[in-house]
Amino acid sequence: MTANASPPEMSAQPQADDAYWTALFEQEEALLPVEPKVDIPKGHDWKPVPQRLDGRFRWADGERNNEVDPWHSAQTIMDADETMTLPISGYNKGGLLVHWRGLQGFVPASQLIDFPQFHLESERLNALREWHTETLTLKIIELNREMNRLIFSERATLVEADERDELFDRIQKDQIHQGTVTNLTNFGAFIDLGGVEGLIHISELSWSRVIHPSDILEPGQTVTVKVLNVDSENGRVALSLKRLKDNPWITVDARYQPGQLVEGTISNVVSFGAFVMIEDELEGLIHISQLAEGTFLHPRNVVEKGQIVVARVLKVDGRNKRLALTLRDLTAEDIE
Repeated sequence: MTANASPPEMSAQPQADDAYWTALFEQEEALLPVEPKVDIPKGHDWKPVPQRLDGRFRWADGERNNEVDPWHSAQTIMDADETMTLPISGYNKGGLLVHWRGLQGFVPASQLIDFPQFHLESERLNALREWHTETLTLKIIELNREMNRLIFSERATLVEADERDELFDRIQKDQIHQGTVTNLTNFGAFIDLGGVEGLIHISELSWSRVIHPSDILEPGQTVTVKVLNVDSENGRVALSLKRLKDNPWITVDARYQPGQLVEGTISNVVSFGAFVMIEDELEGLIHISQLAEGTFLHPRNVVEKGQIVVARVLKVDGRNKRLALTLRDLTAEDIE
């Protein structure tokens, strides 16, 4: 792992806000699933919290325990960075469910070691379903009693607490680091920075449109990233790939004008038109009405992904990241 205290000069760029991390948990199916698919062991009737009887807590399976408060015990275990071995009790499309002393815990799929990458939700669910007979060694990485949130991680067991704290102390905002892609999800890519895992939200992968992180990265790939934010208390590191490059939209109005001819590659074809990559991380859109004369069923009947085209600029709006192009009214001389 390498770090540079003085990153290269960049154009002024917006900073990530709290919504960045909110998206992480929202899109990983939150931490308190509604009607999750749960494989409940025979003889157990799990409930999210223990029932208090005679000044003591009784777990939902009927076992008595003298502990005053399981949340307090969980906090003690988390503070001591201790591991726990728990059987999987269920799953949802965001990850796996576990139970400990009457509390329901959640293991996000991104926190599993060697969890495969899936584009289809059905494949992801089938893979998670196969874990129902497994027992995992886990650490608590987040605890919030008010929200009934108890989050576990299998990845966290790979690093000792003192080593993890040291790594967090070394990782600072605006530094440049190298890491390894460990997991790809619909909302971003997780990067191992040598014991601390960070997230590149999908919006931070490229200045151009990204349909899925796998369009840019792949598991095991070594990448250079910029640190946007470090939250050592909650163990979160926000990263960016695109901010290592200048934002092409800042200067697009000065570099392109209506009527100008540009050459690019069709990067995606959708029902309302086709996107054209005219320079690194700068895409223009050819609306379906500007693809060709006459009628056709779908833009794919006119252009295809990977095709090189010459187009004319219709409108440039750098503020709103819009670059409108057309293929209509081009002469043979324009295309040559």
